Amino acid sequence: MVKYKTIKQFAVESGYTEHAIRAKCSKGTWPEGQVWIRAPDNKPLINVEGYHAWVESGPAPRAALRVVSKANSKVRELSPPPLT
Repeated sequence: MVKYKTIKQFAVESGYTEHAIRAKCSKGTWPEGQVWIRAPDNKPLINVEGYHAWVESGPAPRAALRVVSKANSKVRELSPPPLT
């Protein structure tokens, strides 16, 4: 098994698009030095072993979701009250 793959090679094998891989690298989702590195010619390479470790590390923390209950909200009338 090859330890490092080009983004193009890794995209074919992983199912991620090249764009998604580049985004994960640039946004820090995949840490440089662990999941990807730069070769001496500055070309980004994916560390296949680092990718597997990232996958097996578990799900990413999700932002807390706020549930809004309609039962507790006030209902506003859309029409004005009747004239008496």
